[in-house]
Amino acid sequence: MGKITVETCEIEGLKIITPSVFGDNRGYFMETYNYNDFKEAGIPEVFVQDNQSASKKGVLRGLHFQKEFPQDKLVRVIKGEVYDVAVDLREGSKTFGQWYGVLLSEENKKQFFIPKNFAHGFLVLSDYAEFCYKCTDFYHPNDEGGLLWNDPEIGVEWPIPEGMELTLSEKDTKWGGIKEFKR
Repeated sequence: MGKITVETCEIEGLKIITPSVFGDNRGYFMETYNYNDFKEAGIPEVFVQDNQSASKKGVLRGLHFQKEFPQDKLVRVIKGEVYDVAVDLREGSKTFGQWYGVLLSEENKKQFFIPKNFAHGFLVLSDYAEFCYKCTDFYHPNDEGGLLWNDPEIGVEWPIPEGMELTLSEKDTKWGGIKEFKR
């Protein structure tokens, strides 16, 4: 191993992955994903779809999940900086409804592994960000669920700087809270 380091989080299943970066006067090289290394680190999932989005400062996407076709996700930022959040929606979990957040940026090159049955969202902190994520199942548009980003029952502490105007999609302003959650 040695190509990645994996940190566990307070919520079981969530992991922060930091790749080894090899740099010289030309720039750098890093392996962002290698099935064998991830499997050895306890992440044996097989990813079937890669996605990428671009967003401007203040965009908040989430908190999203798939109901019948849940996805494990491996997320990272290739340009800019975001605050990434996962909320535990696993039935019977001792941390159900709890959240965890991590700063992902092009500088720290960290990745965040989010298992199935977590809601996911992020807030763009830089002027512009490009966000990439791998998924273990395909996106099913009629299967999408969500939670209100500012549900007081969940209590996500988004690092919203003073004066930042948030931009949300219409659907992200209409999700219910964790009390109304139904898979």
